[in-house]
Amino acid sequence: MPLGQGYPQQDCAIARALEVVGDRWTLLVLRDCFLGVHRFADLVAHLDVPRAVLSDRLARLVEAGILERCPAGYRVTAAATPLWPALRALSAWGESGQQAAGGTVRRFAHADCPAGGEPDTTADGRCPACGTVPGPADLVVRPEGGPAAPRREDPVSRALRGPHRMLTPLP
Repeated sequence: MPLGQGYPQQDCAIARALEVVGDRWTLLVLRDCFLGVHRFADLVAHLDVPRAVLSDRLARLVEAGILERCPAGYRVTAAATPLWPALRALSAWGESGQQAAGGTVRRFAHADCPAGGEPDTTADGRCPACGTVPGPADLVVRPEGGPAAPRREDPVSRALRGPHRMLTPLP
């Protein structure tokens, strides 16, 4: 449920941002869209989200300019790119400490690094070889399953088991 929209006593950018991206489903939709999931049916199947909830979240993200409708489904816009570091930080936090519980960890490598190779980026998103912080379109994600990693069998889960370039639509 969204937060209230009146902030007369609260000049807070975080509160305003949470109005757009501040619920569980919205963050998971964004995660999947960054990973290359773009079709409505694939989002429903992979997220186990009710169709009405997904429709609402997608409509709000499109209205906010974070996603756009395209013939194949939905695509992350340039306005969404600044959200990537926050999603990545939330993911890294979830992979650490008590939150980890042995599940899948995603490693990110700088694709086409000018220094050669595809080194894993550091916790702050920096490429150790060239020193840049590549954007999501310049990253290859590589999952590493832990001992407790669940093995879902929907098409998106199977596609996400291998390395692939971020923002590239999954088959």
